[in-house]
Amino acid sequence: MDASCQPDVAVLVPCLNEEATIGKVVADFRRALPGATVFVYDNGSIDRTLEVARRAGAVVRREPLRGKGNAVRRMFADVEADVYVLVDGDDTYDASRAPELVQRLLQDSLDMVNASRIETCAEAYRRGHRFGNVVLTGLVAWFFGERMKDMLSGYRVMSRRFVKSFPALASGFEIETELTVHALQVRAPLAEVPTAYRERPPASTSKLRTIPDGIRILRLITRLIREERPLEFFSTAAGVLALLALVLMWPVLQEYFATGLVPRFPTAIVATGLAVMSFLSLACGLILATVTRGRNEAKRLQYLAVPIRFSGRPALPARSTAA
Repeated sequence: MDASCQPDVAVLVPCLNEEATIGKVVADFRRALPGATVFVYDNGSIDRTLEVARRAGAVVRREPLRGKGNAVRRMFADVEADVYVLVDGDDTYDASRAPELVQRLLQDSLDMVNASRIETCAEAYRRGHRFGNVVLTGLVAWFFGERMKDMLSGYRVMSRRFVKSFPALASGFEIETELTVHALQVRAPLAEVPTAYRERPPASTSKLRTIPDGIRILRLITRLIREERPLEFFSTAAGVLALLALVLMWPVLQEYFATGLVPRFPTAIVATGLAVMSFLSLACGLILATVTRGRNEAKRLQYLAVPIRFSGRPALPARSTAA
């Protein structure tokens, strides 16, 4: 292919205190994607991460707001490219697969190629991470569609159209969940490619806190379900409230039919209140479902409005105007 037809590829590496690994990550991706520019966004490191990354040939910038989501949001806003390769700076992902992932994105006209992790050793996943990933991925699949097996992978390739239409509201490690849900919401064409995943080098320390960050991801999923699937969320709440109202009201009704009296007024009042709340919850779900549909349509239009700069794909043959 002519050089003018090659896409502009940017490798985005958010990192914090990765002095031990960042140099190898930059070198590996520069070797795998010779024409790409590697951007390292430092999130407040107190070691020599910046110096090592710069010496390895990366374009180094700083993001003072702590949190991986803040670094990713800044990268998506600042960097202009046709193809974006997002990867962690801990040297756990296989850089040699990057050309294949980029080629898959371009060849199939996709907006995201997710590198699902295949661990090469038992120590690749920290304790509880595999189980948490399965649970959280399954929860997202249940409400938004099962199109990914590894929602929390930190290695993915994305198109300009997807990156520039992504709102990026998460501030921490919830960013992978937000990326996945956004892709499912706008029904972006995507694929998943199994990729080797290895353990961190001994000198590198994970910034992911298993329980606190897992809770933050679960809270984000709950919020997204409430905001993006309001009918399912509020109808479930309505069902629970209706069941509680029925359980409380049943003995009162039995006594009323037997004696014609309602001696337990507090129980009857509470049950009636729960029934009213159940009805209001269902009504809120119906109303918000209509609002959410309009918002998703606007989000889809914004996604489609972002121009694709890369024009290296073969043009469609011109139609004949002859009768």
